[in-house]
Amino acid sequence: MKAINYILCLILASGAWTASAQGQAVPAAPAANEAPAKVVPPKEKKIDQKSERNSIRKGNDLFNDKKYTEAEIEYRKALEANPSSEIATYNLGAALYKQQKWNDSRNEYKKIVQASSDTLRTAHAWHNLGNISFQEKNYAQSIEEYKNALRRNPKDNETRYNLRLAQLLLKKQQQDQNQDKNKDQQDQNKDQQKDQKQQNQDQNKNQNKQNQDQKDNQQQNNPQQQQPQQSQMSRENAQQILDAIQQDERDTQEKVQRALMQQQKRKKTDKEW
Repeated sequence: MKAINYILCLILASGAWTASAQGQAVPAAPAANEAPAKVVPPKEKKIDQKSERNSIRKGNDLFNDKKYTEAEIEYRKALEANPSSEIATYNLGAALYKQQKWNDSRNEYKKIVQASSDTLRTAHAWHNLGNISFQEKNYAQSIEEYKNALRRNPKDNETRYNLRLAQLLLKKQQQDQNQDKNKDQQDQNKDQQKDQKQQNQDQNKNQNKQNQDQKDNQQQNNPQQQQPQQSQMSRENAQQILDAIQQDERDTQEKVQRALMQQQKRKKTDKEW
């Protein structure tokens, strides 16, 4: 629960920065009073510090009431009064973060780390940049941003905790990616083996068909190859016919012989008469 609270709480160590009636800037989290750091504005732009302070105060009240959209509007009003206000810029980043407008929030915090001379505020901005990258699951980038925060504020235990958590999650993320990569490779190998098996089967089928076609063509082009069986059948039929003829001849001869014998008997009888 502590880890979740640290990550989900945008401000964490920094909190929303407030402006007192005397124009001093004080972090909501424990920190010493400090004057608002401001970039020298263009000469043609007139700064309305009163409007800036009032808008920041209203924005902070709305922020504490979790009315982040209304707080964003007030912080933008403060920036209209003083475009170089680091407090309004920082708190606008916090309000945008609470609305999960990660890119817009990142842009505001980048302005702080690039222009602010306040080491603590810069550390808090780097911390929150790390939180944004963490929410986007870009753990490698969040690690570098947490490290930047610790370089400016080595005693920030919350940043150190978030850094360690990001390192562990990055390791797990890489392991999961490697597992997914290995699984994809295994699936790819299985698909290749399946395709190769099917290809071999198709080749064998085509080869068998080709062999059968060649055999059929050879039989069609060489009909004499089929003659031996037909010739054999013709010889058998001829033998049967020959046997039948011979049998008929024997029968005929026997009939003739019987007829001759009977005729001889008649002649002999006639002589006796």
